[in-house]
Amino acid sequence: MMATARLYLDWNATAPLHPAARAALLRAIDLFGNPSSVHGEGRAVRAAIEMARRQVAALVGADPAHVTFTSGATEAANTVLTPDFRMGRKPVAVGHLYRSAIEHPALREGGRFARENTSEIPVTSGGVADLAALDAMLGSHDKESGLPMVAIMLANNETGILQPVEEASSIVRSHGGIFVVDAVQAAGRVPVDINKIGADFLIVSSHKIGGPKGVGALISRGEVLMPAPLIHGGGQEKGHRSGTENSLALIGFGAAAAAAVEEFDARNAAISLLRDRLEAGMHRSAPDVIIYGVDEKRVPNTSFFTLPGLKAETGQIAFDLEGVALSAGSACSSGKVGDSHVLVAMGRDPKLGALRISLGFSTTEEDVDGAIAAFAKIAGRRKPAGQAA
Repeated sequence: MMATARLYLDWNATAPLHPAARAALLRAIDLFGNPSSVHGEGRAVRAAIEMARRQVAALVGADPAHVTFTSGATEAANTVLTPDFRMGRKPVAVGHLYRSAIEHPALREGGRFARENTSEIPVTSGGVADLAALDAMLGSHDKESGLPMVAIMLANNETGILQPVEEASSIVRSHGGIFVVDAVQAAGRVPVDINKIGADFLIVSSHKIGGPKGVGALISRGEVLMPAPLIHGGGQEKGHRSGTENSLALIGFGAAAAAAVEEFDARNAAISLLRDRLEAGMHRSAPDVIIYGVDEKRVPNTSFFTLPGLKAETGQIAFDLEGVALSAGSACSSGKVGDSHVLVAMGRDPKLGALRISLGFSTTEEDVDGAIAAFAKIAGRRKPAGQAA
């Protein structure tokens, strides 16, 4: 009996390797030189890394000189979320971190700030950062403690809801603060331009766009004001992140970024239609399904939903048994399925639970139709209201 092909619909957790990234990795596998060496072998690797730096910069409209490669978005977050900054050689104190209630755990933990020096920016019931609250919080910031820092993600990893980062940037600038934007789920899915956003720092990740895991970047708008390094040593990455670069992964990251730029319009138009097809199909078989963010701007690939009468853990297992891979919120918590802090922040009952389907560059209509069929089967097996699923 032939095994049924599984459907991978968990792209916000990680994307399969893009063919362009795979090809780049295979071409680069024999580039063995140390990129800090001055001989020909070292220079060849250095040239490949600098090409990757230009490709990643182009993904977000940045200057390649302002791209600092890291081991991933989590390291980038821990690097920039610090009270210790430098303006040239002069130390600059950052007194308090204000981060939205729906941030990814990598930023929600506050990086190198003490707990008492972090505050949470509330969000509306629609899952959007409350800018009036942000303005009020910054208005009462203790300037004697140092500059304020604000961290608001561009696209939420669970709901896909886009945040008003350009408006937030204006507020942060008016209060003399530093603005950090997590663009991990947005890069390659919506237009991202660090200068248009007005972010001082952007965070991006390779494996969310079809590159290898274990590599990301902290991208700055300038080089005058920079965080004190998290990792010290040989002075690689202009001293901002020491350690011999993972050249193979960086080359794959660059290729994935270049593919995201080249394919942007066609890819996201197709994915948006697939997401709409999916949600229409879910509504047909379960009119009571709750899809979060339908009245807000979202990235085109994400659908975050609650099926009343079905717990998130039960639903995730049920879909897996039907051959569909999806998530119950963030996939960066060692496989744990707990209450969604995003739903809590939106004022929703977290006990309802929610599931996330996220699509990508190789998702097809057949994949979506398969997910709709699985959804219909699972929805039909729900217990009557008042009984546990």
